[in-house]
Amino acid sequence: MIHMSWHKRGGRGERSYHHGNLKEDLVRAALELIAEKGPFGFTFADAARWAGVSPAAPYRHYSDRDALMADVAKRGFELFEQALLRAWDDGRPDPLTAFERLGSAYLEFARKEPAYYSAMFEAGIPIGANPELRQAGDRAFNVLRVAAEKIVAAAPGGKKPPALMLALHIWALSHGVASLFARGDDARRALPMSPEELLEAGVLVYLEGLGLWKPEKSR
Repeated sequence: MIHMSWHKRGGRGERSYHHGNLKEDLVRAALELIAEKGPFGFTFADAARWAGVSPAAPYRHYSDRDALMADVAKRGFELFEQALLRAWDDGRPDPLTAFERLGSAYLEFARKEPAYYSAMFEAGIPIGANPELRQAGDRAFNVLRVAAEKIVAAAPGGKKPPALMLALHIWALSHGVASLFARGDDARRALPMSPEELLEAGVLVYLEGLGLWKPEKSR
């Protein structure tokens, strides 16, 4: 149970912490600060202040700011993985249709969870030094890799591209469209079409170029 007392100071309340869930409060604080100031716009002490605790309190759970940001990014990748899994739905009713849903899910996550998305991809967290974060990122990417394997397997005969290459290229395309045009913040650019339409067209042109999709059989 969370027990907190509130003391008003200026426009924002300051909380004194009493046996509450400090770790969750710090994650929420980081997400709020990322949304307000960006992933590099605040300090560990700022997160503590936002959570209403002393500057020393966060060290009960995190060694430093990078550790807090790594936890936020890991949680983001876990939510991202679940969103992609729901969209992929084991490739039903066919791999191409499900693959298109993956793209929409990618853009929707960037739009609805910009703070998590920023922590995952823009905070400069050294993934190699954090096994849990690396594993969470790998699991999310693996959804796309499995989908790419299904696309390659269902393609017409002949020389087929490596599924990993396909997954990496589609990931790069999806990330580019998401970062430029589908963010849920003021950094997104204007576009004369929907980001979903742009991504779908780009993916289909790419798949056609590899011989993995033929327009006359797509619908």
